[in-house]
Amino acid sequence: MNILDLEFVKGFIRMCNDGFNQGWHERNGGNLTYRIKEEDLKDVRDLLNTDGEWLEIGTEVPSLANEHFLVTGSGKYFRNVILDPESNIAIILIDETGTKYQIQWGLKDGGKPTSELPSHLMNHAVKKEVSGGKHRVIYHAHTTNTIALTFVLPLDDQVFTRELWESATECPVVFPDGVGVVGWMVPGGRAIAEKTAELMEKYDVAIWAHHGMFAAGFDFDLTFGLMHTAEKSAEILVKMLSMRPDKLQTITPDDFRHLAKDFNVTLPEEFLYEK
Repeated sequence: MNILDLEFVKGFIRMCNDGFNQGWHERNGGNLTYRIKEEDLKDVRDLLNTDGEWLEIGTEVPSLANEHFLVTGSGKYFRNVILDPESNIAIILIDETGTKYQIQWGLKDGGKPTSELPSHLMNHAVKKEVSGGKHRVIYHAHTTNTIALTFVLPLDDQVFTRELWESATECPVVFPDGVGVVGWMVPGGRAIAEKTAELMEKYDVAIWAHHGMFAAGFDFDLTFGLMHTAEKSAEILVKMLSMRPDKLQTITPDDFRHLAKDFNVTLPEEFLYEK
């Protein structure tokens, strides 16, 4: 079997292409990682290179020791993943200490995994723990309308959650825990990784001010759908704000409580404040 024939690889490539087609990945913007199920590699282990150099991650993730990840490459363009996957993505292995990685497949023309690898792996570790191992996907994209809102809304979890919930009825059902917000920080460093990991203990979505969105999910469909839904809501809010600065009518806290009951979700009361 060829590595490119594996279902998780095909799903990964499709998600890269879907994100590019949304306009979220200009140039080499954005990154995607997937924590591989070891049984999914059983037929291709002889195709993995175990002799490569071990490189520093830049953080410590002992709970991910000896796990494989499929990752996008640093400086690589999402638009090229579907055209030449082996040049633009890679399978890496985390060492037994959780401090180093080895490229075992892909990036055939050279290169390294995404510069956001520390953020991704720290958040994989968090989501693995809080979900009992169910979360496998971490996705970062430059979602246009969400970025725009970070210039005009307070950088506050409650405000962003409530505004996104009000702008599209399905939002409280898709992300009932709300969204977290990170003030602007230098991308790719340990500081933004740590701050995001704090938020991801509570949320599946973190908004990076003036930069984009960071989302986690059980699989590719759920993770892409989560980001797509939040960004669609942001688009509606941006259009509304372009027409007038206030709302004539909206979804009320009691409306949200009725919605939560009918759709069997729990909405934290902290987001159902009276305006």
